[in-house]
Amino acid sequence: MTPISCSPWDVKPQLEALHRNLLREIAGIDRIAAALYDPKTDALKTFVHSTDGESPLAHYDALLEDVPSLGELARERRPRVIDDLSVFAGSVHEHSRRLLELGYRSSYTVPFYDNGILAGFLFFDSRSPALFTTSVVEKLRVYGQLIALILLHGLTSLRTLGAAVRVASRVTHERDPETGAHLDRMSRYARLIARRLSGSGGFTDEFVEYLFLFSPLHDIGKVAIPDRILLKKGRLDDEEFELMKTHVLKGTGIVDDILGELGLESFPNALVLRNVVLRHHEAIDGSGYPDGLLGNEIPIEARIVAVADVFDALTSVRPYKEAWSPGDAFGYLHDRAGAQFDRECVRALEAEAVAAEGIRLRFPDEGRWGRQSREGYTPDL
Repeated sequence: MTPISCSPWDVKPQLEALHRNLLREIAGIDRIAAALYDPKTDALKTFVHSTDGESPLAHYDALLEDVPSLGELARERRPRVIDDLSVFAGSVHEHSRRLLELGYRSSYTVPFYDNGILAGFLFFDSRSPALFTTSVVEKLRVYGQLIALILLHGLTSLRTLGAAVRVASRVTHERDPETGAHLDRMSRYARLIARRLSGSGGFTDEFVEYLFLFSPLHDIGKVAIPDRILLKKGRLDDEEFELMKTHVLKGTGIVDDILGELGLESFPNALVLRNVVLRHHEAIDGSGYPDGLLGNEIPIEARIVAVADVFDALTSVRPYKEAWSPGDAFGYLHDRAGAQFDRECVRALEAEAVAAEGIRLRFPDEGRWGRQSREGYTPDL
């Protein structure tokens, strides 16, 4: 087997290298892909793939409950071979249609687990029918285990990083008038925007997933903001606002310290995390902070998080405001699109209004605060 010479954190090159090695042993494996499972929403999401030619599935997700055959594999912890995918010719599932349209004819599917909990599925696909014989499957078991280990290693690194930042920010969330449900919602709004923009932005599934994982960490720097400012119910004065603005720099310092302590400086998507923390208060017209960046100078991940964060702040109850309706919130974003917010990000979220409402209802704040006036409310601190 050819050595895999790439960063241990960079999953896609490792998968592609393994695919090349596999083809030397088994001709006809035209595609290897992994989908991750989100137990909070029962969603399967495409994550990474190595494909000969056009990928049939990118930026795709589905509820596991809507794919009962995969749910059965997960429950029974067993793989599945399909010798002729044409049996799904009349399937209502988009993923089956896409595979058939691009000429795939047989498949081998393996669920994988993290500490006994379903983490996702591996898919080996071929344009040849009945490729996955008993002898081929025996060889693929080794590759499947190796790919699962690579994926879990990368995900564990991400989760370790996320856990470390969350622990550091727990004090913030005990003090700050934002709930864990806010983080669940806004991270999923960010994913909706990124997926909607994936065609024009050229985003990979990996980028979308990293943005989903990192976006809840955007306000980590508030842990360093004094209570008299963080917990103030009225509008901040100029001096207080200047101190509040320092949370993005303080947060970036915290992230850099944690990356260093965990030895993750070489993690290829660390810049995405830093940009989310440092740049989510920059504004398209240059009026934001900390550096007054203009337009596309602001990293797209920060532009996405800005829209997702403010939309959730507007549509949620806070000690100092009632929840706005989604229509009013979209009106606010529209009025400031092209000035404070990226216009395409606003449009992308509005295009996903139905999915966004589903997220809002799925992750309620459970009545932590009563309804109060929104008069004079400015959401973007």
